[in-house]
This record gives sequence, C-alpha cells and structure tokens, in this order.
Amino acid sequence: MSKKTKKIVILSEVELKKTISRLTSEIIEKVKELDNLLLVGIPTRGIELAEVLEKELFFKTGLRVSKGTIDPTFYRDDQNRVGTRLIKITDIPTPIEEKEILLIDDVIYTGRTIRAAMDALYSWGRPQRVMLLVMVDRGHRELPIQPDFCGKKVPTSKIESISLRLHSVDNEEGVFLNSLLSEDIS
Repeated sequence: MSKKTKKIVILSEVELKKTISRLTSEIIEKVKELDNLLLVGIPTRGIELAEVLEKELFFKTGLRVSKGTIDPTFYRDDQNRVGTRLIKITDIPTPIEEKEILLIDDVIYTGRTIRAAMDALYSWGRPQRVMLLVMVDRGHRELPIQPDFCGKKVPTSKIESISLRLHSVDNEEGVFLNSLLSEDIS
C-alpha cells in the first residue's frame, strides 16, 4: 500500500484575505493601545502570518506595530514525539515588561507549541498580557489553551494536517486540509 495526500481548500486566497482583515479588526477592537502591542510569530508560518498582520494593521490604523519571533523548540516537553527542525532565531526587539503580547501561530492542535512558546517568552520577562491568534483551530487539545483570535475552526482527524500557504514563501495562498488516502498498488 502506498499513501497519497488529498489537498482540500479550507480557505481560498480571497477568503484568507477576508479572514486576515476580520482578525485585524478584532485586534484593533480588543487592544486599546496598539503602540503597546508586540506581535510575536512562532515558526514556521506564524512568523510570516505576523508579517501579514503587521502590514494589515498599518493599512487600517497608520500605526507600525512592533513584531518579533520566538522559537519554542527547546522549551517543548514532547521533542521525542515531534522531533526537531532547524532552529529559528528568537528576535524580541523590545523589552516585554508591561507589553501586550500577541503570539501568532498558523494552526493550534494539542496546545503544546503554544505552552512552549509562553515558557520561552517568559524567559524574556513578564508582559502585561499574552494573547493568542491562530489562523486555524483544529481541535484535539491536550492542554487547556484556547486562542483569543481564531480565523477558522476546522475539526480534523489526528491523521490529517492543515497548512497555511502564503505567497511570500509558498507561491500560493490559502489554507488547506491534507488528508491521507490509501491506495493499493498491485
């Protein structure tokens, strides 16, 4: 048996742009002092998503919101299960004391990446508040972590995966469900 993957569109390019616009409006509504906000992207697509959100926030408000990145790899409690990847440089451009932090990730699944990102973040100081934005919540939480801002909830099976694709890195744009199909090769 060989396995093939079926790619299903969850959000088209147009729907993704509308979702990003909605999410930035929600951020503007919920965060009273945008100049005290720090967007922190989590590798891999959370970094690029933070970039997109920063541009959209600037377009809507005229304010340049600070952004940074945090790699939670060394703070994970499940490295033997998920393995390691090439480490991204953590870049926190400003002291985080008294800042409102918006952690940004593409997909929330078990919650372990977010927990590790929060542990990594708190090694830099104690922010005023930490919020979470994800493009897709696919369920299957192992930890009691929920996003403050969510693009779309997509119930999945554990063998499926979700991918956020952005023009800046993927030459296509949208959110896709990747489903394994079994095929008999005789």
